[in-house]
Amino acid sequence: MSKYVFFVTCPKGVEYLLGDELETFGLSLVRNAPAGVWVEGEMEAGYRACMWSRLANRVILHIDEVDARSAEELYDGIVKLDWQAHIRAGGSFRVNFLGQNEALRNTQFGAQKVKDGIVDSIRGAGAPRPAVAQKDPDVTISARLNRGRLAVGLDLSGHSLHMRGYRTEQGLAPLKENLAAAVLLRAGWPGIAAAGGDFVDPMCGSGTLLIEAALMALDIAPGRRQERFGFEKWPGHQPELWMSIRQEAERRAHEGKQGRVPVFAGFDQDRRVLDTAQRNIQRAGLEGIVTVEERALAEFARQDSWADQGLVLTNPPYGERLSERNVLASLYQSIGEVSLRELAGWRLGVFTGAPEFGKSVGLRSFKQYNLFNGKLPAQLLLFEVRPENAMTPRDPAAAGQVVPRIVNAERAEMLRNRLKKNVKSIGQWARKQNIGCYRLYDADMPEYALAIDIYEGRVHVQEYLAPKSIDERAARERLAEALAIIPDVLDIDPKDMVCKQRQRQSGTKQYEKQAATGEYLKVQEHGCTLKVNLKDYLDTGLFLDHRPVRHWIQQNAQGKRFLNLFCYTGAATVHAAVGGASRSLSLDMSKTYVNWAMDNLSLNGADPRKHLVEQADCLAWLADKRTANQTFDLIFMDPPTFSNSARMAGVLDVQRDHGVMVRQCMERLSTDGLLIFSNNFRKFKLDEDLAAEFDVKEVTASTLDKDFQRNQKIHQCWHIQHKV
Repeated sequence: MSKYVFFVTCPKGVEYLLGDELETFGLSLVRNAPAGVWVEGEMEAGYRACMWSRLANRVILHIDEVDARSAEELYDGIVKLDWQAHIRAGGSFRVNFLGQNEALRNTQFGAQKVKDGIVDSIRGAGAPRPAVAQKDPDVTISARLNRGRLAVGLDLSGHSLHMRGYRTEQGLAPLKENLAAAVLLRAGWPGIAAAGGDFVDPMCGSGTLLIEAALMALDIAPGRRQERFGFEKWPGHQPELWMSIRQEAERRAHEGKQGRVPVFAGFDQDRRVLDTAQRNIQRAGLEGIVTVEERALAEFARQDSWADQGLVLTNPPYGERLSERNVLASLYQSIGEVSLRELAGWRLGVFTGAPEFGKSVGLRSFKQYNLFNGKLPAQLLLFEVRPENAMTPRDPAAAGQVVPRIVNAERAEMLRNRLKKNVKSIGQWARKQNIGCYRLYDADMPEYALAIDIYEGRVHVQEYLAPKSIDERAARERLAEALAIIPDVLDIDPKDMVCKQRQRQSGTKQYEKQAATGEYLKVQEHGCTLKVNLKDYLDTGLFLDHRPVRHWIQQNAQGKRFLNLFCYTGAATVHAAVGGASRSLSLDMSKTYVNWAMDNLSLNGADPRKHLVEQADCLAWLADKRTANQTFDLIFMDPPTFSNSARMAGVLDVQRDHGVMVRQCMERLSTDGLLIFSNNFRKFKLDEDLAAEFDVKEVTASTLDKDFQRNQKIHQCWHIQHKV
């Protein structure tokens, strides 16, 4: 039997677990790599990885490695490879390109060079020209550039294997399926299940941990319900071998339910998210096996049918909002209390992005594993639930509650004077400009690392996370002083002030829900009415720094067709509609923000037949050739720095991907149209090749009002047009 080399990708921090898993399929470890492992083995083992890996993202069959110190060198290396062995005559393919170097500065250019080399190689051999298809190609070619070498492979999986097919919707901030599987493995669930233990998640959300635990314990292959894999139209595919693996998966799934089936019980106090969990359970084929029930943690009680041992595993809120950290510390304490009271003899696992709350659980942790939830560092804390492991929980107040008080009068007076100065300068400017929502203070003094925003009489305070060099107690003292001074200087009731801890965010984390008060305010901006929510999310629904951009759109939208990508709550679209745009299309992946955008447009009397808002993955929409015939006169694109939402097939990295996205936007832009491209990645560098292809003008300075001129890296902005 022939031996093949495979590169198998996975979430960061899971590499060693993945290596162990792949060895059980008959693959031998060659070496570890960041977010993946190199292995070798027979094709049967590669097929098994596609069907059975609970941890992998993609299984890539290594074809060859070529020199790629220049575009020409890359092309020459690709042309020489035998592509007829991998792409059928008249077939279709696509290229996924990752990486860059001095000569290949953007992924679209690199992908195009690979495509050119493949097409020319096949045509040069006298075979029909293959088609390039971004959607549903016969095969997907993986090209990964590292320094001056390009690893070329065939993506056997065809899609990210974390997408099992059961979760087409999810609750708030869901775990990806393969990360959930990694957490279960680290928690020792397979051994606990084999010993007759049960599984409970007291805050189950959309049920991912429950479902993955059931699939694992019942020996159900995670790829069993996938309709198609990336190798099925590959010329080297071995259908009989694959059929035998599929039949084995069906047999094992049947046999896995014949013995004792553990209890899989999930609880949550949110009825809506439980409805989503129930649908996910049905799609996974686990109805009647996995159960969910509406119940708050405080009401949790052991059931008589449960075993004397098991695993209680949960992913509680992380506590980004400072104003809720005392509540969250109490929540973590309740997890420990409930476990000791109801589940003595079980193992407890808490997967959290806020491991400092571990001391609030009231149990001694015997093991901690460092993992990543996307780019967010996270930790799995494991506890044996026994009375002898109990300890006095950390006082919830010590884990986050900040009581307003003056600790250092001289230092506090400096902040008071600074705020008074800003009220006089920025406050007077805002009143003269009839601006009701603005930033009053943005870490003007390093001792007080806060952003203070005014929302028509309400105050929104964000505490930037102190660097590790700053003593935590000192940071809390300064925040306590600020919370004492702000209401006094601004002459407001402290009840009208909301305080949050805000870290420098990446990706969609800024959009994750934190609470459910449902308290919305209606504010005015240049004649537009907009909904904001100061409590429930890390951001309020209105990015204040983009106020001049929105105003410019309003002043220049008359009679134009407007496209708003990554539209968030649709504020820019509202300004376009109020400014007389003839029609608009706004796209965002979040149903919450799509509905919010619709509400904002409705508040301003926009005709819903002309001003459409749709839930869509903007990356997929831009890549879809079927949307390329939609033309717009004005496009606004303000993507997140990083996104790896479970709804996405891939990962968005604005530095890596912006060149492709800009070019795709330009395909949809009318001849004399304008693309406004903005982002808030502080280290961002615009693809230099864009200036050669289009008229590019940086307009950042003109998009910063007086309240953001002290923080000129808050965003960068360009106007991009077709060359005349």
